[in-house]
Amino acid sequence: MGDQPVAKRPKAERQQELQEMVDKNPFTTDEALSEAFEVSVQTIRLDRMALGIPELRERIKHVARRRFDEVKALGEDEVIGEIVDLTLDHTAISVLDIQKEHVFSRTGIARGHHLFAQANSLAVAIIDEALALTASSEVQFIRQVKEGERVVAKAVVKDQTPARTVVGVESYVGSDHVFSGTFRMYRTGEELEGGKTANETSN
Repeated sequence: MGDQPVAKRPKAERQQELQEMVDKNPFTTDEALSEAFEVSVQTIRLDRMALGIPELRERIKHVARRRFDEVKALGEDEVIGEIVDLTLDHTAISVLDIQKEHVFSRTGIARGHHLFAQANSLAVAIIDEALALTASSEVQFIRQVKEGERVVAKAVVKDQTPARTVVGVESYVGSDHVFSGTFRMYRTGEELEGGKTANETSN
């Protein structure tokens, strides 16, 4: 006897479970959902349309807009990538889709300064102050990143004083570790000449 065909979930049950999965992780791709439910990507797209779930790019933008309201030290156009999770002075996550403008034309490999800028802007955004500046950084490029890949940067505050914050940023493509950086940040709480803070002198 041959293998019996796998019984597929009823459509209504599949769609309910799909909604629950996207609610839990808004960044789940159509391809991942297709594998989870053992149906085609086209079927997943039709399910999303029926449920009113936007495509992944729009879901990322929606979460990023909500998270950006919390950022104090940067303007929206100064963040490289989309901030999808943020707890000020603790942790932050951003995503950057590597597109044609990010890569060398001959190789399709991302220019390193884009990965650095994503990590550095996340290190600034995590600071719970109106003004934050990078004092120094130590970075390592672990593997090449190519056009079409999505870089997820994760920032964690490692040490903090009224004057300085040390932020570690690790970036990944899927499970591949592609970038590591440590950023030492000036905060507005640092006292300058005359007993004023940086925030007071900027007003």
